Amino acid sequence: MSQPKSCKQSEQTDPVALNSDTFTLSPLGHIHSCFTDKFGIPRQPGLCRHARGHIALLPPFDCDDAFRGLDDFSHVWLTFVFHQTPVATFRPLIRPPRLGGNRKQGVFASRSPFRPNRLGLSLVRHHGLFRQDKQLCVALSGLDLVTGTPVLDIKPHLPWCDAPGDASASWAEQPPQSVAVDFMPRARDQLRALKGRHPELEALIRDLLGQDPRPAYKKTAADPRIYGMRLYDIDVHWQAVEDRIQVTDLTPDR
Repeated sequence: MSQPKSCKQSEQTDPVALNSDTFTLSPLGHIHSCFTDKFGIPRQPGLCRHARGHIALLPPFDCDDAFRGLDDFSHVWLTFVFHQTPVATFRPLIRPPRLGGNRKQGVFASRSPFRPNRLGLSLVRHHGLFRQDKQLCVALSGLDLVTGTPVLDIKPHLPWCDAPGDASASWAEQPPQSVAVDFMPRARDQLRALKGRHPELEALIRDLLGQDPRPAYKKTAADPRIYGMRLYDIDVHWQAVEDRIQVTDLTPDR
């Protein structure tokens, strides 16, 4: 087993960078998760506790010393870049899916990925450090991030100040209402065959599809379409039937 890696101390600073109105940010690492594309990803962290992954850390941040004491905290904040969101001209108004996609809201009164600097913030549970092919990684769950997401910072969550008792959120006070998820006979057989590969696959699918990840405008009319999303190395196909989601097929890579 390899020895923990120590950090090299540096007291040098760049006075130009410190006083500049333009900042260059370097990722600490990148996300590897069960989500390989962004369709179907939970719109907030913690909604899918079975969504697992890790941060693969990059030098010089891949040292154990930088994470000393983190095990004393159950959750961490991740600052990241919405790297799959197109770089576009600043738009002050957006249409949150939670409001049906029809009502406009100020971008700074939303958590839309279409932000001036494409910065995101997620609160996730961490499960400690591990090494994969000698690379230091941080294990996570409750993720809402696609594989490849650049992580810019990691901070411990402090319950006494990060969750004030008198907080309010008006139109987003409660989590979204979930819908029932059924597995059709073919998908049920496939699920049993895949259990050895991904033991939590059924729970993950129920968590995700229970939120009905379709666009908001699709939820108000008859929708015969078969949808597909990719989890790990599996293509999941499903459709909305009245007030339920039916999983029709699970196709793994060979």
